[in-house]
Amino acid sequence: MSQPQQQVKKGLLLFVLLLGSFLSVLNQTILNVALPALMEEFAVSASTAQWLSTGFMLVNGILIPVTAFLMKRFTTRQLFISSMLLLFAGTLINAIAPSFEVLLIGRLIQAAGAGIIMPLLMAVVLAIFPVEGRGTAMGMTGLVMVFAPAIGPTLAGIIIEQYSWRWIFIGMFILVAIVIALSYKLLVNVSETSKQKLDILSIILSTLGFGGILYGLSSAGDKGWGSALVLSCLALGLLFLVLFCRRQLLAGDPMLNLRVFKDKTFTITTIINVLVTMIMYGDMILLPLYLQSSRGYSVLDTALLMLPGALLNAVMSPISGRLFDKFGAKPLALIGLIFIIPAVWGVTGLTETTGYGYLMFRTILLRIGMSLLTMPITTAGLNTLPKQLGAHGSAVTNTVRQVAGAIATAMVVTIMSISAKHHTVQLAESGSLLSKAQITKAASIFGASEAYIFITAVGIIAIIMTLFMPGKKKEGAEQKKTVAEN
Repeated sequence: MSQPQQQVKKGLLLFVLLLGSFLSVLNQTILNVALPALMEEFAVSASTAQWLSTGFMLVNGILIPVTAFLMKRFTTRQLFISSMLLLFAGTLINAIAPSFEVLLIGRLIQAAGAGIIMPLLMAVVLAIFPVEGRGTAMGMTGLVMVFAPAIGPTLAGIIIEQYSWRWIFIGMFILVAIVIALSYKLLVNVSETSKQKLDILSIILSTLGFGGILYGLSSAGDKGWGSALVLSCLALGLLFLVLFCRRQLLAGDPMLNLRVFKDKTFTITTIINVLVTMIMYGDMILLPLYLQSSRGYSVLDTALLMLPGALLNAVMSPISGRLFDKFGAKPLALIGLIFIIPAVWGVTGLTETTGYGYLMFRTILLRIGMSLLTMPITTAGLNTLPKQLGAHGSAVTNTVRQVAGAIATAMVVTIMSISAKHHTVQLAESGSLLSKAQITKAASIFGASEAYIFITAVGIIAIIMTLFMPGKKKEGAEQKKTVAEN
């Protein structure tokens, strides 16, 4: 049974959920700076190693659509503790993994737990906070969604430099155990349960759809865009996704209610969310690869470069929540993108001498922009939905974010790999006096720069979409209408 809203200790409940969510999101990107070391230790290519990130986000993307069903079927307490136990088990496997395959299996188990937590956190915020106070609460949620991925590489870098990558998971194992103990003591239920039937066919269709597209994109780096395997995976993935969407629209009680897209504001903010997530995850995979593989910086150097931006995230996210309550999402989104686009464009011409301080400064600009964007646009979209669609809106938002992050990771690594191969051939045929190692290094830098051109184009599309968002006055009218309907 759920607790009456006035009896729910919002602070304690939010604290436990935020802590669990922080650890789950932290897991997504904490291995990014370790990829070069893992590639060397397990003798795998960048295209293979990136599955530690892509696979994690893909499992998240597959499982998150199920969370709307799970939140109806099970209590807040049951869901949260179950997800943390999966995170606990996966972390243990990762800490002792003897091979890349076992490490990947552990990551996928972690992802199965992590996929449930973020939509659960958003649904709880929607349930216990009134519309006019959600900006501040969602600002704290933004602290998790933006700060955790930003601080993850820094923490990992410091740990790897001093110890080894295994200590990342040993430390995480202890933290997850603490959160499980706290959740048994402090967590209460805030929603009613019902006996809803799970739609197995929908799960199969979404798994094949997302899995096919991601596998096709990830394989293009090694096999090329013209490969029969790549094209068939992309085509079949798209087909299964279309069938999944059709089934959700025709079902009387869909697993993932896509009718949330009938709301114009929700649709626009979701598209912007997809684009911004692609920028964030694309940068988080590219920058460590460039710094370590192409420039020879240590893992700790990479971590310290990213630290100031991560700390600014921690400061800015709660502030952006308060600013949202006061000014609405549109002005914050536009200002955020004014920070983001120059920060991304500024690394489309990377060289062997691009300054460390310059890269740190542009990363700070990028993180400021992300802090102003992520939660305000998410909150603006969810606030316009009626209460009965809140869980579905949260599930849709988190699904598209995870899938967008996975697609961005696969795309930028693929673009970088294809571009690097092309430039390697060009430099080798040009009669250059460079050694083979120098050619490989130069080609890799060209590849990273061209991948950033793709990310810049994504940012330009995002700012165009932001222009179609409603202003504060119209946004407020939509929220009042939603409150009246609820």
